[in-house]
Amino acid sequence: MSISMSSASLPVFAGMLSNLSHLLDKAQAFVDTKKCDPVAITQYRLAPDMLPFTKQIQIACDAAKNGIARLSGMEAPRFPDDEQTLAELKERIAKTLAYLQTVPAHAVDGTESKEITFPVGRDTMRTMQGEAYLKQWVLPNLFFHITTAYAILRHNGVDVGKKDYLLGAAA
Repeated sequence: MSISMSSASLPVFAGMLSNLSHLLDKAQAFVDTKKCDPVAITQYRLAPDMLPFTKQIQIACDAAKNGIARLSGMEAPRFPDDEQTLAELKERIAKTLAYLQTVPAHAVDGTESKEITFPVGRDTMRTMQGEAYLKQWVLPNLFFHITTAYAILRHNGVDVGKKDYLLGAAA
């Protein structure tokens, strides 16, 4: 039996973004306990040429909401990318999760061969078929940015581990 496009996307996006929200809870607890400046985390980057923590969260949310919007043909909400605090980043995740709940499975199912054209960087467009777009672009991007956010937290001493990253997977 094959899996559907909706089952390969909607619950994966929701689960991983929920796990990301959990990671932010742990980051907030760390900041509160250590009494450190939260900007030390929100603006942290693992290398000089990579994007900071805040941007990792924004892009993870965008990967999920824009990916599902392109597949379903629904319009994704636009967020202004102005989050500065952990609480604001958690709100962005919550808004993304709320949007994902509005997308019916039938709008995504059957889109395996749908041509999806999307921006790659600032000046380039790319076209892929729906299944390849989901499997080779959207999901890897989602996982990359969530993993990078996780690594930033871990590097900065936040008590996170694999069980936090995969929080709902064992259920």
